[in-house]
Amino acid sequence: MAPELTFTTLEEIDEIYTTLNKTFRSGKTKPIAFRKVQILQLGYLLQDNIERFKEALAADLGRPSLESSFLELDSTISDCKIAYDRVDKWARTEKAPFNIKFAAFRPAIRKEPKGVVLSISPFNYPVWLALGPIIGAIAAGNCVVLKPSELSPAISGLIAELIPKYLDNDVVRVVLGAVPETNKLMEYQWGHVLYTGSGRVAKLIGVAAAKTLSPISLELGGKSPVVIDPKCDFKIAARRILWGKCANAGQTCVAPDYVLVPRSSEDAFVKALKDAHDEFYPSGATTTPDISRIINPAHFHRLKKLLDSTSGTIVFGGQTDESRKFIAPTVVKGVKDEDSLMSEELFGPILPVMPVDDVDAAIAYINAHDHPLALYCFSPDAAFKNKVFDNTQSGSAIANDVMIHCATDGLPFGGIGPSGSGYHTRTFSFDMFTHLRASLDSPGWVDNIIGGRFPPYSPGKLASLKRFRVKLPPRPISANGHVRSYNILHLELGLLNRPFKQLIEQRRNTKWLFLLVSLAVVGVGYTRTADVGEWVRWLKGLIKV
Repeated sequence: MAPELTFTTLEEIDEIYTTLNKTFRSGKTKPIAFRKVQILQLGYLLQDNIERFKEALAADLGRPSLESSFLELDSTISDCKIAYDRVDKWARTEKAPFNIKFAAFRPAIRKEPKGVVLSISPFNYPVWLALGPIIGAIAAGNCVVLKPSELSPAISGLIAELIPKYLDNDVVRVVLGAVPETNKLMEYQWGHVLYTGSGRVAKLIGVAAAKTLSPISLELGGKSPVVIDPKCDFKIAARRILWGKCANAGQTCVAPDYVLVPRSSEDAFVKALKDAHDEFYPSGATTTPDISRIINPAHFHRLKKLLDSTSGTIVFGGQTDESRKFIAPTVVKGVKDEDSLMSEELFGPILPVMPVDDVDAAIAYINAHDHPLALYCFSPDAAFKNKVFDNTQSGSAIANDVMIHCATDGLPFGGIGPSGSGYHTRTFSFDMFTHLRASLDSPGWVDNIIGGRFPPYSPGKLASLKRFRVKLPPRPISANGHVRSYNILHLELGLLNRPFKQLIEQRRNTKWLFLLVSLAVVGVGYTRTADVGEWVRWLKGLIKV
């Protein structure tokens, strides 16, 4: 049984906000050396107490030790090391791209902290999604308030206990609580707010942030689909998809939510899922210690109701145990659009398999619904993967695996539209909590060059400033998408506009002219060898080559 949390009082929240703002204004968090100390201390907070964190994750989520290490603890420690090693580079002032007109001003981009920032983290990954953003916020030089989830009391209580022991209490503070405490926090103006959780609550957070003009990032979720190419290796695909659906009992915002598979391959793919299930849990799913539990009774009953209402066929699984908040890994085939399992993000170990006619039908179904946080495609064919990714929108586009992109160094983590806004993890967390402050230093002598900007204005000053106008490339012949046919028409009639005639007269651009005319020829259907040859002879005569 997880311990009951002692919530932070509203008066304490006032004191926390005041203290952190005072600290930030003092400049204490700006030196890189100070930031690195705090980042390293956060890494040791985890490393020194890793067994306590595993015990707390088991208490809150029934999570196996291996999953806790692989999914959260090891990756968060790794994120600390990455930030510690790279914060000097991340925070370095950048020179603006060279431009001869502005070089004298020495334009630069200063990387500055946003101030006192707020992170509201969820229950499902209560370490990585709580401490990960803190790493980026500290690296960027901010003060931080963390509001962890009240639904994971063991972990939230442990974090609240350890942070004052390892980190500067005037820089990072934890607020424990539920709705009233969150409402109180959202009354303040923040340098930035990161909310991770459901879309329903995100709307409330967004409205509250708008009232104080606090910038906000949202990491939400949605129904992340998997598109199956019948030519893919079903065994590999099934093992990876089932792992992603069962890890943390499916309570992952980027877990594969449902599978879209060609009708003719549905049975074969479902069999591969069954084989993977039997491999993962040889003694049966109901007795294995390798499956996490649903976070609380409310979520358990929500999932059970969705499963009880399905019109699909349960292939395997389906067992539930309210006393243990346990739902067995379950695959349901023959699921249709109007099925209960397709009505909302599942956030549990239930995998609906929806048969479709072909990849075009799969793409159409995805596009008819909210943009997901992740879209998965299993295929050996580059054209198939590109077709799926190029014709859909999602937070991420992952081929032949699931979920591991979140921990991949160099990749952003974030949604689009209803699945979220903004990006974080590692350098992207630093960027999220950083203000890019434009800067330049104008010398006095530049007034000899751009003095025409000062009144009184005159024709002479206007003429002097015209030297700084840019020259656009030649005007497109058509802006309606019919450039090729329009070019051919005017070549044929000899009605060349001035920019196009200049291209012809300048022999150094001959190769580009050849390319343009070739494309135009194809565009209007001149594909026979005789026709193309005639066009080439005509063009060579026109430009005398």
